[in-house]
Amino acid sequence: MAKIIKNPNVLERLREEIGLVVGLTRLIQETDLPNLPYLQAVVKEALRLHPPSPLYIRKFQERCEIKGFYIQEKTKLVINAYAVMRDPDSWEDPKEFKSERFLASLRSSKEEEIKGELLKYIPFGSGRRGCSGENLATIFVGSAIGTMVQGFDWGTNGGEVKMDETIGGHCTPVARNFKLQFPSFR
Repeated sequence: MAKIIKNPNVLERLREEIGLVVGLTRLIQETDLPNLPYLQAVVKEALRLHPPSPLYIRKFQERCEIKGFYIQEKTKLVINAYAVMRDPDSWEDPKEFKSERFLASLRSSKEEEIKGELLKYIPFGSGRRGCSGENLATIFVGSAIGTMVQGFDWGTNGGEVKMDETIGGHCTPVARNFKLQFPSFR
């Protein structure tokens, strides 16, 4: 939500999309999510910038050679998902929150094909060892963010929205001075 609050144009576009697709007479349901491409793009971009786990550890099952390097059996490999998803060779303006980068991929399955080949978007890992709860987590996060955007007016009290991160890439919980209004029904 902090990224959305920090970008009022994103908040307004989400409200607009939710209003057109869902309306204001009921809350977002799981069945609405496929019809909310911008909300899906916002969730994907948030997970790209702030993956649930910034590091993945794997172990080689047998010795092998990769690009001239010999890897011994049982060697541990640490994959820095945080760095992969902020790599300037793979992402334009990698540190910026730009949910639009995922809109074209949601209209086709091309990005999902690229995901398997290039492994540039891996908030839940990838392949056989990827998180089995990825779909469920995406549904929960999309539903939660959509409901919060739909149900409340968000803003700041003139201060800057900060998202300071610790060494592990996790956000540091700090009390914030957000402005939250409860309209008659939003």
